[in-house]
Amino acid sequence: MKNSSPHRPKFSCFSTRISRSRKSLILTLSWILLSIGTSILIILTQPIAPAPAQTPQTENTNPSNSENSSDENLRDALRRSRQSPTETGDSPDAQPANPEAAKEPIPTPEEIARQLKLQAADKLYLAGKITEAQKLYREAKAPFSKTGDTSPELKPAITDPAQLSPAGRVYWREAEAGIAKKLQTRALVPLQLLVEQNPEFIPGHIRYAEVLTQYDRTKEALDVLERGSSLYPDQPELIKARVTALANAKKWMEASLAARQFAILYPQNPQSTEFNELAETNLKRYKSYIRSEIRGNVISNVITGALGYAVTGSLLGPFSALDSTILLLQGEGSVGESVAKQAKKQLPLVIDEPTLAYVNDIGQKLAKIAGRKEFKYEFFVIPEEDLNAFALPGGKIFVNAGAIAKTNSEAELAGLIGHELSHVVLSHGFQLVTQGNLISNVTQYLPFGGTIGRLFALTYSRDMERQADILGTRLIVASGYAADGLRNLMVTLDKQKKVSIPTWLSSHPGGNERVSYIENMITRNSYNRYAFEGVERHTEIKARVKKLLKERKEIEEKKQRNE
Repeated sequence: MKNSSPHRPKFSCFSTRISRSRKSLILTLSWILLSIGTSILIILTQPIAPAPAQTPQTENTNPSNSENSSDENLRDALRRSRQSPTETGDSPDAQPANPEAAKEPIPTPEEIARQLKLQAADKLYLAGKITEAQKLYREAKAPFSKTGDTSPELKPAITDPAQLSPAGRVYWREAEAGIAKKLQTRALVPLQLLVEQNPEFIPGHIRYAEVLTQYDRTKEALDVLERGSSLYPDQPELIKARVTALANAKKWMEASLAARQFAILYPQNPQSTEFNELAETNLKRYKSYIRSEIRGNVISNVITGALGYAVTGSLLGPFSALDSTILLLQGEGSVGESVAKQAKKQLPLVIDEPTLAYVNDIGQKLAKIAGRKEFKYEFFVIPEEDLNAFALPGGKIFVNAGAIAKTNSEAELAGLIGHELSHVVLSHGFQLVTQGNLISNVTQYLPFGGTIGRLFALTYSRDMERQADILGTRLIVASGYAADGLRNLMVTLDKQKKVSIPTWLSSHPGGNERVSYIENMITRNSYNRYAFEGVERHTEIKARVKKLLKERKEIEEKKQRNE
């Protein structure tokens, strides 16, 4: 008996642990079933159309202490987009820049003369004297240092093979023979020569792309159609072929933009209505794809939260996951409104009407070309001296006043806004938030989870920069600005980097590489860099913004002295 009595308490404790484990398992399974059922109900009851955007308040109020947990990931992404290199850990040894040393360089007499020449060219351009304007633009602008920028003189577009040169007719005949006999080299080589030597022959581009696609060379086919449509953007059959090729490659957003751009630029064309329909069709496909990605994460989110409950005993994980999933399912507009509301509570905003009107004019002009009419595009100016800007899902763009003060023309500022707008149009921010939402729910139960989530989001964001550069350049070209607006912004940033690293560069790395591929894109596609620069109005707003920043700095310094 003495030997048996000590075993009874152990057996009792063991039974108790089993009982508790069973209860915990039952509770966890119950939560998972409830979460799945709730998620399915959410999915089934969600409207296809995004929730209507609400007009955000513009007053600068104090931050609320009772912020929704569903906004935490979004605010983290916002803070990361505005952090300096030291804050993001990109340069741990960097020292704070000396404010005096970080002053922008004083323009030289040559630079002043160049700006005056660009201003004169702008006046001629707006007056319709394009040839005279382009002459001055060419005098004021140096050739691209990395790639050169020879622009060939274009011949009028033709569609009849009989109008080709003798060599062109031979190329076309040989290509057709190669296609008929299914001989890859015999078909592709003459088509390549035909497109290079007779780019005015529209069927050549279309046929070349078709054959490349037939032999699984889709990327090359898309490049051929892009070059052709940039040379002859008014040719509906060529644009239609590009839209179709993009859609077949599942690049639905790019297909939508290409179709919409034609409809906007050539409203009198008999096929403009058809292109508007193509734009909407591909936009719906893209939105459907995004929503399917979110829905695929719903179950993962809530199961992760339930497992977190089993591990930690806290219900915060499950409810936070479900709450944030509901927000994401409501669409990009709702996410943007939610984060913008928090951002405007935490950030001071410029209320100077001429400045706001200037930025809004540029932004709305670009947004009209970009499409995504379901968004309520809004553009805000923050009284910060850094050259920086950031975009929120759903069309909310924040531009630092320093971006106006440190750029040289409206085209440069349009390049910056066009880049950020491209992130919105391509749903980059929304994809980042969606993926970051799932990652954060997983990593909150892992050691150093927050760091893993941040690194994941940072890598994901940087991979999208090239797409935003490319689309941003296309947007400013389609809006009538000089094609090198974004490229010139990069050069401006590179000059300023010698005295201090601009904040925008810290979150948008690879300056030299980006300048090179933007120059290559402009040259390859014959985009016009001798178009509107917008120097005069920009100079006026620039002086106004500098005064606002100076006054704000003086007020802050006075406040610090009085404390």
